[in-house]
Amino acid sequence: MNKTATSLLLLCACLLIGCQQQVPSDYEQLDVQPAIYPDYVDVTVPVNIAPLHFLFTGECDEVVARLQADDEQLVLSGEKVCPDADDWQTLVAKAVSDSILVEVFVRKGDKWQRYQPFAIYVSPDSIDPWLTYRLISPSYVTYEELTINQRCLENYEERIIYDNMLCSTEQEGQCINCHYSQLGNPRRTQFHARQNLGGTLLNIDGQLSKINLKTDSTLSAGVYPAWHPRQNIIAYSTNQTMQSFHTLDENKIEVFDKQSDLILYDPETNEVSIIEDAKDEFETFPCWSPDGKWLYYSSAHFEKCDTTSDEAECILRYKDIRYNIYRKAFDEQTRTFGPREPVFLADTLGLSATLPRISPDGRYLLLAVGEWGTFHIWHRDADLWIMDLQTDHIRPFDEVNSPSVESFHNWSSNGRWIVLSSRRYDGNFTRPFFAHVDKDGRATKPFELPTDDPNYHREFMKSYNVPEFMLGPVALRPQDFADALKRPATPAKYAGRK
Repeated sequence: MNKTATSLLLLCACLLIGCQQQVPSDYEQLDVQPAIYPDYVDVTVPVNIAPLHFLFTGECDEVVARLQADDEQLVLSGEKVCPDADDWQTLVAKAVSDSILVEVFVRKGDKWQRYQPFAIYVSPDSIDPWLTYRLISPSYVTYEELTINQRCLENYEERIIYDNMLCSTEQEGQCINCHYSQLGNPRRTQFHARQNLGGTLLNIDGQLSKINLKTDSTLSAGVYPAWHPRQNIIAYSTNQTMQSFHTLDENKIEVFDKQSDLILYDPETNEVSIIEDAKDEFETFPCWSPDGKWLYYSSAHFEKCDTTSDEAECILRYKDIRYNIYRKAFDEQTRTFGPREPVFLADTLGLSATLPRISPDGRYLLLAVGEWGTFHIWHRDADLWIMDLQTDHIRPFDEVNSPSVESFHNWSSNGRWIVLSSRRYDGNFTRPFFAHVDKDGRATKPFELPTDDPNYHREFMKSYNVPEFMLGPVALRPQDFADALKRPATPAKYAGRK
């Protein structure tokens, strides 16, 4: 090596040493923890989660953060603390079943201060690697720009499953429902389109079909789905949904059903059967137990008067519409259902319970609870509750709730994590949060979906609707779904009652 090359190497080495950030040695110790966004203070994260990037939100001239796990440490400067993937994985590997200690130092003028450190606990329980959701603007009439997206939780990769603008024109458009799968299988998924080009799109083992689930004997097409865990059959609610705007209420809008029933669809025979359609009941939100032997659902008893229209009466009496949780036994051989059984009679407490979701081990029931109604995403009082199905003990899930809205939820495939929809930061936009749940049904503090830019969600003007865990990404292209949606729908055949 010649002298010039040697000199350059020495110069580069010196520059690297000079650029290494050091934590201050002389500082004032504060007795509070730092204000950061997202709030990752003392959260528990899965071993395979993407790096947690956060922003210091206080006033200062300079920020230095040190992240340490065992004998590994990482020192970063700047108000945005963003460890790269390799450094993060090195720290996580050292912190499994323990924690990463985070220290934040700030300079104001010529003086440094050190906040009380906090921990990021690392659970050895992994999380399902993908999440799907619908992105929707905070509007009540504009929906053509809806997309269904999928996000890898192990990094920041996001892909579009379906873009509704591919099938919308200036004159005609449609609304699309959220994405759903059979046990997180990316090769068995479905979503529903309403209005122009309406129909249910089924992706079964990579083959797309478009079905019209509305028959002369059913209320509507399928709306909220529940794919049986072992058989290729899907339970749906059929809903006639309306919305009404409040004038003197902290909630902006009331969305409700004036009618709703339950149906069962068999893709192999293309047959629809009625599960439940009681006259004075609004049945909705079906959910199978993990063993496939029970169908859980929400139902509200609502007796209407003869003196007014269904729409007007539901609007006038919206606070009287309260849902309970029921279940029906299912015989997998005959595909028939038993009589309904009460699980949680929320109306006896002056409450309304919706969206039952059973943990993969069959022990815990997770549900959304509010004072009334079914669309709790619009209710600031809405919280999550958890019920132990072995003991029937039910309680507010206080560990994961906030003063704002918690409205949707689901379990990871190993039952150790939940995803929940929350508006805890601003009261307007729904974001996905995750929490660890142990075998005794106790949860850790929820943490927000990590993003590469920690300020991303404060600037992103869309809500995440109905986040669902997935075991892998959907391989079909957005154009594949658009092409299928443009085709005529195959009418389903009515096959009676189950």
